[in-house]
Amino acid sequence: MKNRVGLVTVLFNSADVLPGFFESLSRQTFDDYWLYILDNSLDTLSFEAAQAEIAKYAMTNVTLIRNTENVGVAAANNQGIELGLQAGCEYILILNNDIEFEDVNLFGNMVSLAEQRGDKLITPKMYFHDNGLIWCAGGEIRKWRGTVHHFGEMQGDLPENSRTGYTEYAPTCFMLVHKEVFERIGVMDEKYFVYYDDVDFVWRSNQAGYKLLYWAEGKISHKVSSSTGGDDSPFSIFYSNRNRLYFIRKNYSPLVKYFAVAFTLITRLFKYMKYSNTSKSANFKKAMLAGLKMPLK
Repeated sequence: MKNRVGLVTVLFNSADVLPGFFESLSRQTFDDYWLYILDNSLDTLSFEAAQAEIAKYAMTNVTLIRNTENVGVAAANNQGIELGLQAGCEYILILNNDIEFEDVNLFGNMVSLAEQRGDKLITPKMYFHDNGLIWCAGGEIRKWRGTVHHFGEMQGDLPENSRTGYTEYAPTCFMLVHKEVFERIGVMDEKYFVYYDDVDFVWRSNQAGYKLLYWAEGKISHKVSSSTGGDDSPFSIFYSNRNRLYFIRKNYSPLVKYFAVAFTLITRLFKYMKYSNTSKSANFKKAMLAGLKMPLK
């Protein structure tokens, strides 16, 4: 029997966050889904933790795959997306596993909303897990800078953050996507490896005429950057800066591209100076060169 929704999540050093994730899953009243778990970890801890949680909740609607190497978030997401589409899922729910959600009807209400409105992409309100403030209530792509902006970040539930409506951007930490979108624009660009792959996907969906619905009544909490070491880690410094330049060069018109590249290089110079005489400065230099040299095809 076909499952209505394919859930896709990627593991990387995720053992500590999986209990909360699986507990949230276990409480859902909507069960017409298949869970695809792709493990990119370099050790077996996340895989074994996932096995333990699957056994704990006696889950049978799950496929757990351990990759032999870290293929990147984009490629691993594509593995799950393609498996879900091949299995006949109508929707793919891309979701992090460093998230938790209390509403037992979250999945069911999200799918019902998509059916009622005919929307092909839906994202909920996302909170910081540690302080309960908003992390993302929709957002925008600031193309002249090559960056994104989260609406409502570090705010409470103000009126402007509590209205359902269309938004230009949201990260794919929890995003329901109809199969039609993938059929038309394709899956994630695996050159990103990690970071900006979701920006690129949402940008392409916007360009194809799909609207992203921000669903203010849907709520999840996110343990931000729990797997990659935070935004200031050497790993994050390299990939976020390299991929920002790649995104700009790949997607923008010549005028916007030149301005955004110049803005990025100038602002990164100041950032580089902040980290001068540290190992992080080398990561900035390496990221800038890599981002400028990455082939676009």
